[in-house]
Amino acid sequence: MSMHHLLILMGAYFLGAIPFGYMIVRLTQGGDIRQVGSGNIGATNVFRSASKMGGVATLLLDAAKGYLAVLLARKLLNDPTRSWEVAAAVLAIVGHIFTIFLKFKGGKGVAVGCGAYMAISPMAGLASILVFVVVMGISRYVSLGSIMATLAYPLSAYWFDEPKVVILGGGLGALLIIAKHHANIRRLFTGREHRLAASHKPS
Repeated sequence: MSMHHLLILMGAYFLGAIPFGYMIVRLTQGGDIRQVGSGNIGATNVFRSASKMGGVATLLLDAAKGYLAVLLARKLLNDPTRSWEVAAAVLAIVGHIFTIFLKFKGGKGVAVGCGAYMAISPMAGLASILVFVVVMGISRYVSLGSIMATLAYPLSAYWFDEPKVVILGGGLGALLIIAKHHANIRRLFTGREHRLAASHKPS
């Protein structure tokens, strides 16, 4: 690995590590999003616990940083195997989940993963978004929709005949994101997970 490659991968991590949800709430309301609702810095908690506009902005910015990480790797490394694009996507997710800017305690990686993997395989990404919309629309569980969409990505990549590295990279990203949802998974099994339409804030 050359220094050039290392710098691109470091850039992907630091892009992913930018805590947009935390920054938006801090700048607009002066509060700490980690102290309210679920304590997560992602779009869902910002939407529920701070403001709807803040939640939408967090979603778009988190997705954009994942997309940009992959785009930079593609443009600057020009790797026909797409391995470095996949590595950049995974590192952007790692950066978001373990952000250096908040003592390595970040979000769950769904939006940044969506942006990153959309950049790699738009068709597989769109299929995953469709899965999210359908599952969340039926169940009203954002977490369940996110988990199922994350699982759908590597399967969709396989369906659309993407290279093995894209499928494996999607699987690795899915493992990271699903592992971060461990508390949500426990609440889903015990019937304590909050639905989207719930009027109270998540614990």
